[in-house]
Amino acid sequence: MLEIKEISWYSLLMNNEPKTLYKLMVLHMLRQVNFPLTENQLSEFFLSREYTNYFTLKEVLAELTNASLISVESIHNTSRYEITEEGDNTLDFFDKKIPSIIIEDIEKYLKDNRFKMRNEVANISDYYKSTSGDYVVHYEVREGKSKLLSIDLAVPDEEQAKLMVSNWKDKNSEIYSYLLKTLMTNPD
Repeated sequence: MLEIKEISWYSLLMNNEPKTLYKLMVLHMLRQVNFPLTENQLSEFFLSREYTNYFTLKEVLAELTNASLISVESIHNTSRYEITEEGDNTLDFFDKKIPSIIIEDIEKYLKDNRFKMRNEVANISDYYKSTSGDYVVHYEVREGKSKLLSIDLAVPDEEQAKLMVSNWKDKNSEIYSYLLKTLMTNPD
């Protein structure tokens, strides 16, 4: 017999069959990785394979978040999703409802894109206009939930900020390595 908490999970998941499947797919994807997935990464999978449209996926993510089955962290215009313990427990009850062909598709997608996806969520760069009128470029290097590096640099104009964000995407590991090497070297 299902407990009351399990009944609420059950009603959340089973009230609309196609959306139920999408919810289970999202939970399965998040369980399979040891880092958060961005909304863009989830969208890329669902939309490129035509499982559903963007608006339905947004609705699914909101419902899963509201039910505390996934957590969301917003960092500078990027939403990063992770499965919660409740989501993991829920998936234990319902993972057999995901057809094996879809499981195979998810696993292949994750295998083919894991390094790229992990790098995307580990290296964050963005900029915003500050109250003083200049632009602040924000950089982060993360491993899982831990921040390894966080830097904010002020620049006078938006073009410089855009260039610096773009360069971070290509040079972040080189910059991070340089900082570590430089800061860990004993001055002689």
